[in-house]
Amino acid sequence: MPSIPRDKPIDSSLAFLADGYEFVRKRCERFGSDIFETRLLGQRFYCVRGEDAARMFYEPDRFTRNGALPGFVLRLLQDQGSVATLDAEAHRRRKAMFMALMTPGRLDAMARLAAEGLRARARLWPERGPVRLHDEFRAVLGQAVLAWAGVRLDAAEADRFTRRIGAMIDHAGTAGPSNWLARMRRWGAEATLRCLIEDVRAGRATPPEDSAAHAIAWHRDLNGELLTPGIGAVEMLNILRPTVAIARFVTFAVLALHRHPESRERLATDDAYLHAFVQEVRRLAPFFPAVAGIARRPFTWRDHQFLKGDRFILDLYGTDRDVRAWDDPESFRPERFLAWLGNSFTMIPQGGGDHHSNHRCAGEWLTIAVMESMLRVLTRDIDYDVPPQKLGVSTAALPALPRSGLVVAVRAVR
Repeated sequence: MPSIPRDKPIDSSLAFLADGYEFVRKRCERFGSDIFETRLLGQRFYCVRGEDAARMFYEPDRFTRNGALPGFVLRLLQDQGSVATLDAEAHRRRKAMFMALMTPGRLDAMARLAAEGLRARARLWPERGPVRLHDEFRAVLGQAVLAWAGVRLDAAEADRFTRRIGAMIDHAGTAGPSNWLARMRRWGAEATLRCLIEDVRAGRATPPEDSAAHAIAWHRDLNGELLTPGIGAVEMLNILRPTVAIARFVTFAVLALHRHPESRERLATDDAYLHAFVQEVRRLAPFFPAVAGIARRPFTWRDHQFLKGDRFILDLYGTDRDVRAWDDPESFRPERFLAWLGNSFTMIPQGGGDHHSNHRCAGEWLTIAVMESMLRVLTRDIDYDVPPQKLGVSTAALPALPRSGLVVAVRAVR
């Protein structure tokens, strides 16, 4: 086998910030290789893309996520001690707790709360004038997921809590003062959730037994011990934060609908097409650019020998656009999913592999259900115009969003 190509700069961290979602894909295409070596923040990484690379990366127990992300990213996202930083049986046991929350009934409940919240909030929009959809979707999802998870806050507290979560999402890809400020907001959110965990255990709060608050408060790890209130708060945030982040996916769905208005009538009447539309948005929308891992033991891939401790980055964004897996991958074609048989290593916007044994996002099914429910409301119940604005999306921005946040003027709500 040929040797693994190397990126020329001594350190490519600034290039990663400049290229963002395109960093890995551009270099793979330049090198004509699915793998190359680079240095980021002084550490050597192997960057990989494609179905074969995803299968390699998601081989059970091959990689640990613990220590793979820079600290400024980790502390705003999963944080230390969370399910994402656990390995082997400890990971699987904690992950099972999350998966137990993703029953059809609970998914339907969250989708219903999101739809009802959007419909109620949209009734205020005609009098308010133009609204920025991403902000509105975030507020709707914050209220909905707090109720769904068993976190009882009044409207003002829920709004403040959602803004804290939003700061974690917006600044996870940045370093410096904005990241520090977002981290302080995270501490405030964690304090609220620690108190909730303690109140549940003391009997001062009684969330529904099928809620996240109840499940996390009483979950026992491999050693038979309850989670500390601090870790419980971290795991509560790992349900609340990603659900609020669905606002980005829904914003990109409305952008796709604006660019493909011929889809609107079919979306309003054809649930199979609605599902396909949502899948195509998830495939193409710049959401998570990549995931990182550290090899737990030596292994061989494509005749190359890798060592324990070697660091890898798997390109999610580029794999979702791989021409070997997707016909005309840059085109928005929901029809491709109408007869799609499924492949958990080519369609990986929220991670790959098996939900139970790998680090694939436990909330992927919830994401799809919520997107579908909110799009039903947007296409069936809300009449709106999209005024001229900056709708471009910079792939250098982490995380990405249409520059305007997608502003609409609502005419009527049914």
